[in-house]
Amino acid sequence: MSEPTPFATQKPRNKRLLQNHDTLAQWVQHILNLSVVSATLCAFAYWRDGEIGQQYRTMLAFAILLMTITYHIMGVFRRFDRLEGAIQHLARAWGVVIIILAWTAFLTRTSEEYSRQVVVYWVLTAFLGQALLLTLTYSWFKLYRRKYQQRLPAIVLGTGNLAKHLAMSINNNIWLNDSIIGVVRHRSESGIWGIEGIPVLGCDTELEQLIKEHKIRRVYIALPLALTYDVKAVHDILFDDNLDLVWAPDIFDLQLLNHSVREVAGVPLINLSETPLMAGGPAFIKLLMDKSISLVLIILLSPVFAILALAVRLSSPGPIIFKQERDGWDGKKFYVYKFRSMYVHKEGEIIEQAKKDDRRITPVGRIIRRTSLDELPQLFNALEGSMSLVGPRPHAVSHNIYYSDKVKAYLARHRIKPGITGLAQISGFRGETQELEHMQKRVELDLEYISNWSPLLDLKILFLTPFRLISKRGNAY
Repeated sequence: MSEPTPFATQKPRNKRLLQNHDTLAQWVQHILNLSVVSATLCAFAYWRDGEIGQQYRTMLAFAILLMTITYHIMGVFRRFDRLEGAIQHLARAWGVVIIILAWTAFLTRTSEEYSRQVVVYWVLTAFLGQALLLTLTYSWFKLYRRKYQQRLPAIVLGTGNLAKHLAMSINNNIWLNDSIIGVVRHRSESGIWGIEGIPVLGCDTELEQLIKEHKIRRVYIALPLALTYDVKAVHDILFDDNLDLVWAPDIFDLQLLNHSVREVAGVPLINLSETPLMAGGPAFIKLLMDKSISLVLIILLSPVFAILALAVRLSSPGPIIFKQERDGWDGKKFYVYKFRSMYVHKEGEIIEQAKKDDRRITPVGRIIRRTSLDELPQLFNALEGSMSLVGPRPHAVSHNIYYSDKVKAYLARHRIKPGITGLAQISGFRGETQELEHMQKRVELDLEYISNWSPLLDLKILFLTPFRLISKRGNAY
């Protein structure tokens, strides 16, 4: 391999870097989806009313706009190499569109203008039509690729986990125009792996020769994080060759939290750890859900609040509502509200977790703790904004101090608002955490929630919470 020619350091430019690379096939698929959605809504509206009313035309225009934005952001036609995965992701994206439409109709008080029969039939039929179109175009495109179209020969420089994942993903994705014919090992990498259909072609010292021999059109640089320094050398060597160079930074060697990519003034920025509450539109949807659902639940459950308040008052002397300081989002402290479930006692510097047969718990408290009814006043926390309906459960301040140096990334769970329920709770990790492994698993699930948060995930957790409470999973005493 020849010596790299040094290039002068270029100044950042305002050219947009994160450009859209959707293929023609993906745009055709999207246009077909929009056509199905438009045709089904117009057909059902005309079937019921004998005309397509202004309200349906307005909703259709808004739906088309939402679909274009949402499907692009969620990468409906780009991220999945299996048909089943593509349909599942299509369902999630379509669900987001419908939820936004429903909230908009609710907030603008126009929901009564629409026939529920038309809307329900449209939502289901439009999704089935989109799924059928995706199945047909996927099958046709797969056949076309195999029989008629030659994919660009490409190689991956690197043999680590990232390189392996990248090579397999590219070759299994029919929407991409590349075909990874092999991988090239960097001389500093230890160990060589090979997978079916993707051999190790050689070492990076033979890179230029391998490119000519196999007529390579694109090179993916997927070196481990420790070898990032060599990316520039590879770039300088191959810059004059008639091929595409693509760098895949090995950020997955780091512990990521809600990572994403954006740009400022032409400079690509990789967010390694970012709170989802700064995500603009989706974060606003979460705020609306917290405020509106908690308000509705408070009104509907007001008789239950009254009964529980009376039961707590008669069970033992003391206040009905117990409040305790907790750590909230981004280090802000707040008071969490609960129905008092223990006899009045003085807390020590370190707050002791409730245990099975804990003598501090009142008879009424034992029932409401076991059923989590003591948590209902936290709906007021969600309404005022100190908590969310869904998120990591807030722990006592002393517990945060205790676990912060014993559980890796423990304090990272505060990168989102604490919740009344969460992914850890519906997964069985609620209540007492006497063993360190139990807390570690809860933190892992909390971080998984933060990294994968979406309005649909919140709705799923809210839906599953009552069933998990009935099944009595966890260690809530």
